[in-house]
Amino acid sequence: MSHYPNIAQPIKLRHKVLKNRIVFGAHTTNMSELGLPAARHLGYYLERAKGGAAMIVVEPVPVHANAVLTRGNFLANDDTVIPGFKRITEACQAEGAVMIHQLYHVGQHGDADNSYLPSWSPSGHPSYHDCDGSHAMSDAEIEETIEGFVDSAYRAWQSGFDGIELFGAYHSIIEQFWVSWSNEREDQWGGSFENRMRFSVQIIERIRAHVGDDFIIGMAMSIDESQNATASLDDLIEIAGYHDARKLVDYFTLGTGSYFDSDVIIPSFHRGEKLTVDYTQALKGVVKHALVQSESQVRTAENADYIIGARQADLVSIVRGQIADPHLVNKALQGNEDQIRGCLSCNQQCWGRRSRDYWISCLVNPSAGREFEWGGEPFTRSEAVKNIIVVGGGPAGLEAARVAAERGHQVTLFEASNALGGHFALAGLQPRRAQISELIAWYERELRRLKVNIEFNSYVEGDDIDSAQYDTLVIATGSQPAENGRQKYLPLMKTLPGVDKPNVGSVEDVMARRMPIGAKVILLDELGDWRGCGTAWYLAEKGHQVTIVTTDGLVGAGLTRSKTNLNFRKTISRLGVRCITDSVITAWSGESASLRSGMTGAETELEADTLILATVNIAQTALEQETAKLAGKLAIHSIGDCVAPRTAVMAIYEGRKLGLAL
Repeated sequence: MSHYPNIAQPIKLRHKVLKNRIVFGAHTTNMSELGLPAARHLGYYLERAKGGAAMIVVEPVPVHANAVLTRGNFLANDDTVIPGFKRITEACQAEGAVMIHQLYHVGQHGDADNSYLPSWSPSGHPSYHDCDGSHAMSDAEIEETIEGFVDSAYRAWQSGFDGIELFGAYHSIIEQFWVSWSNEREDQWGGSFENRMRFSVQIIERIRAHVGDDFIIGMAMSIDESQNATASLDDLIEIAGYHDARKLVDYFTLGTGSYFDSDVIIPSFHRGEKLTVDYTQALKGVVKHALVQSESQVRTAENADYIIGARQADLVSIVRGQIADPHLVNKALQGNEDQIRGCLSCNQQCWGRRSRDYWISCLVNPSAGREFEWGGEPFTRSEAVKNIIVVGGGPAGLEAARVAAERGHQVTLFEASNALGGHFALAGLQPRRAQISELIAWYERELRRLKVNIEFNSYVEGDDIDSAQYDTLVIATGSQPAENGRQKYLPLMKTLPGVDKPNVGSVEDVMARRMPIGAKVILLDELGDWRGCGTAWYLAEKGHQVTIVTTDGLVGAGLTRSKTNLNFRKTISRLGVRCITDSVITAWSGESASLRSGMTGAETELEADTLILATVNIAQTALEQETAKLAGKLAIHSIGDCVAPRTAVMAIYEGRKLGLAL
């Protein structure tokens, strides 16, 4: 029996009945090919439909050419998208999912680099997406934009969608008309509350006239408490009530953030969970016709069930949770919640790839976006059962062992230590990163369930491997700290003078508690990612006086792609961490570091008790070299950091790719 009876309840939404309360909400996947939905899209959405999502809101289509925001946007105002969308809607509806298409226009926050057009807005305000200004719309241009929404909705209807969702969130063009800060017009589109509602009301009424009654119309809204410029909760209650009293909208969905505070649009692990429940509960107090949906950091089925049971919302959108595990809903409702692969809220491959204008994926689920190539889960059983030895219980070895076992192979995993996870497990000890520890615990449960033989405290050398016993050897021995203090911006200095002193260590030494730490710490960060940043945070929370020295122009430069940099810098600022940028360390005396500015070349001394290094690791290739003589006797594969030191993203990707190929 399911432990989640509340999310299991069906609910009526206009002319449709949702089979449960979990929605796979709208998000930009950036997967289009020349603006058209293709095989990557179909595989991605179909897998979540098979996984039990009651409703899927397909990523937004721009309603006008000047609304294009990403390279991967669908074509605006173009009927050639219809056949591709029809394939998606028909396939997902066959799995029981109600299909909705989001329509958007971000107004003043557009991106001319993609659209090559001026952004339109109610009053010509500047973009908070970049440094551009926008064009104040004429009456004719407002009408043209409204018709763009209507045409896009009609195209969605032709594509087989059950409805559309209007993008009124994050201070998009609809919200720009709603709030007086961005709507300074003195004509029929601005001024009074009713005039400011006219834009969205006209869009909805004209859509309804085109598509008829059997078509869902939703409205996405958001709350951003960091700003007074955006719609407040009182504003949203009044706006929702106005639309609801006229029965214009079938459901409201409420997220967090805006282009003013964009990191909370897709909240990372810095933030709490269930971020909109207080607001959706307030909306439910005034909305009588429409359903209300909660989104934003609803990470688990447990979160969702509580929200529904407490009547804080009627529906719950879980996006990253269903990217991480497309079968989250079915696993939860079938009583297999221990098998759910949890989202880390890391943003490294969802927002991280999207921010670089790639199609999105997932650190813990590299099949995301590759379903059309790799298939879904559970994985296809292999025709020939192999006896496989995996050496190394870090993320690459864990994923290779898990996938190979799920495909029916006999797998033995050897781990040199007494626990799984490798250096990745140390990351789970950093502040607010316990979700990594949960993932490693999930791996151990899955390996036990799949009957993988796990041998702890087993250091494997080449002579230990019996080629007569195994068909395949997977080497996943990872990497180790270089311990030489070599810095990329001092390429000729192979070893940092003084690095051999006893008060020097790596971030791994710190997190594994292998060394004493003095009161004053210098952390040399060559990486800009969580290895160094999370360790600095950890030390500062423990009361150490920390100074981060980095060659980058800002601390945590590598975190910008995952929208975690700003919160990290705010956090370490509160903890008193000092940051020295654009600098290298040229020597360590044991009591101070010699710093050189990359801007001026000036040399300074910085006193400290301990020097911690966050530099590029060294691949552990010994086993690969020792087993080269076995190449003709069994298949040998190397994956993860022992090939080249990188991130957990690539380790898990290579583990899955190999596991599927074995």
